[in-house]
Amino acid sequence: MHKIDIELIEMTLDVMKYAISRISATEHPIGKPKKHEELKALVGETITEKGVGGEYAFNLWKEHLSKANVPVDHPRNLAFVPAAPTRAAVMFDLVTSASSIHGAYWMEGAGGIFCENEAMKWIVSLTGLPEGAFGVFTSGGTAANLSAIVTAREHWREDETYKREKGLIITSIGAHSSIKAMAKVADVDILLVDSEERLTESDLRKTIDNLNFHQRKRLFAVVGTGGTTNAGIVDDLEGIAKVCEEEGLWFHVDAAYGGGALAADSVRHLFNGIEKADSITIDPHKWMFSPYDCGAVIYKNPELAKNAHSQQGSYLDIFKDEGAHGFNPTDYQIQLTRRVRGLPLWFSLATNGTEKYKEAVERGIELAQVAGKMIEENPNVELVREPSLSCVLYRRIGWKPEDYTHWTYENHDKGFALVTPTKWKNGDIFETVSRFCFINPDTSENDIQMILDSMN
Repeated sequence: MHKIDIELIEMTLDVMKYAISRISATEHPIGKPKKHEELKALVGETITEKGVGGEYAFNLWKEHLSKANVPVDHPRNLAFVPAAPTRAAVMFDLVTSASSIHGAYWMEGAGGIFCENEAMKWIVSLTGLPEGAFGVFTSGGTAANLSAIVTAREHWREDETYKREKGLIITSIGAHSSIKAMAKVADVDILLVDSEERLTESDLRKTIDNLNFHQRKRLFAVVGTGGTTNAGIVDDLEGIAKVCEEEGLWFHVDAAYGGGALAADSVRHLFNGIEKADSITIDPHKWMFSPYDCGAVIYKNPELAKNAHSQQGSYLDIFKDEGAHGFNPTDYQIQLTRRVRGLPLWFSLATNGTEKYKEAVERGIELAQVAGKMIEENPNVELVREPSLSCVLYRRIGWKPEDYTHWTYENHDKGFALVTPTKWKNGDIFETVSRFCFINPDTSENDIQMILDSMN
């Protein structure tokens, strides 16, 4: 199984041919899922006592299994938050896997971690955080948010008063679902400000003033959003930072989706105040054109994260010895074992330069504005709110929720596009609407027009 023979060499060539074809293709099908029973009927038993052989298994992948996926980089995949990894990043993801680097400690992964840190320096520079701020790459926004909140909670509990208290955090209902998910894992309570529009200084102040004595005692952090996933809204980060400073609260900014827009001069002002955060989440696999999975958590004071996350064990002592000195990413987030997932981003940045990144991000913002104008000129649809960052919410006049669902499946089944409905709070109700999220610079004005025309 670990020996090199002619079959392995031939299999390697086949895999590389496939990868080259995928990376160099200018068009590829959007793909659609099949039921488990359908896939099982197509491929049969693949895990057997003797094995089915690499060539046979690879053909099953090419002919059947690969086609049951929706590529996140398709130009008409505008659902959720898609992705558009650069070709350079995808290529170096192959190198990252082939290099078998354990990226937890400098002693084992110095070269790879060095490259990650070069990319991280650029990301940190976009935030405007003070000197000494730094971060590490994680598996995604959930792990980054969890790492930040655990750091905040442990720092809060350094005061003996709070050792036995269950913490409380405040955010808005527009915050990403991962905030609620990580709060469960961290075993902290969460209080939601009932607004999908930007969380403002006055909203936050009113919420805190309405807390009872015990709630206020348990409150240790506020999570602002730097670009809500649903609508691209950036909270009043400056105002939230002011309240957090006055109240002695940890200020975390979840910019998993919107963080890429820090590179765009046209919208950078929307993020004023992010430089006052104690921690920030950004997902390079979203709007920084890196392959999945690549998130990042950044700290104003990394030592606080090290105090919270550094693992101890006799077999780990050597990594912290004088002879192994260097930056150990595992000390700053929840995972011990990790791949050097920031390596593809480093190679892409080194290959293309940061100006190309700025241009690509600006293109997503431009596409949202273009879509907004098309919607205003189309009598069948109307904007729910003005486009924000690269998100556009709009409604098809006269449609019910089931119409949006049917339309989504119909376009997907045709292999034409994937655009999914969402919900937006309209007064006291949540209305079903449609949503675009633009990440891929290869999405064209014609793509947008064709999607809107399909609603007629």
